[in-house]
Amino acid sequence: MHRFHAPGLPGAGETFELPGEEARHLSQVLRLGSGETVRVFDGQGREHLAEVLAVRKARATLLVGAPVVPATEARVRVTLVPALLKGDRFDDVVRDAVMLGVWQIQPLVTRRTEVPIDRAAAAHEGGRWRRIAVASAKQCGRAVVPVVLAPRSLQEAVEGLPRPMLLLAEPSAGAPAAADVPPAPAAASLLVGPEGGWSPEEIAVASSAGASCLRLGARTLRADSAPLVALAVLLHEWDEL
Repeated sequence: MHRFHAPGLPGAGETFELPGEEARHLSQVLRLGSGETVRVFDGQGREHLAEVLAVRKARATLLVGAPVVPATEARVRVTLVPALLKGDRFDDVVRDAVMLGVWQIQPLVTRRTEVPIDRAAAAHEGGRWRRIAVASAKQCGRAVVPVVLAPRSLQEAVEGLPRPMLLLAEPSAGAPAAADVPPAPAAASLLVGPEGGWSPEEIAVASSAGASCLRLGARTLRADSAPLVALAVLLHEWDEL
């Protein structure tokens, strides 16, 4: 059944206008008409059945029906803290991290980041990553859309990140010895560096803020694959997969 994102979703028995981009998708891409049944979710955890009452070009009026149970959220609220990547590879990280169940995403500008900060700011301010997160939540069945925060430096980010903090670092980076994965916490942060890896200064900043090192064996992973592999390992360890 088709799913649509409807922030501010009213209660059962009420009618509402589907937001513009979602309405255009319903009417012009999927070509749904009155009488169709769909699912709508508010991005905060609520999801309902809904009946399409009317479709007019790029507008759609729906009647909210019974609540439905969306995909279960992870008990551990993971904040993924990935360095920005070149090209559209960061888009892929956002998309797949949402599917794996992260709670929020904090993009990082690091010493070896090769993405211009103005381009990264434009992607955030223009809502690009938000749209990717919404599309991913629609596809994977989540009723919660993770927040993608504005890019920050490591120094700015570490003070406000949930603890424990786990820093993914290669053995060659000169990081402290890797620690064991802690028992499942209520929340945690996973920090992953850019294509060129963390600088020694950044490892020192994270370590002094209380981050523990995490390693994934002897192989070197692509920067866009590493966050997802590490997330899968942690979620498996915490009995979330």
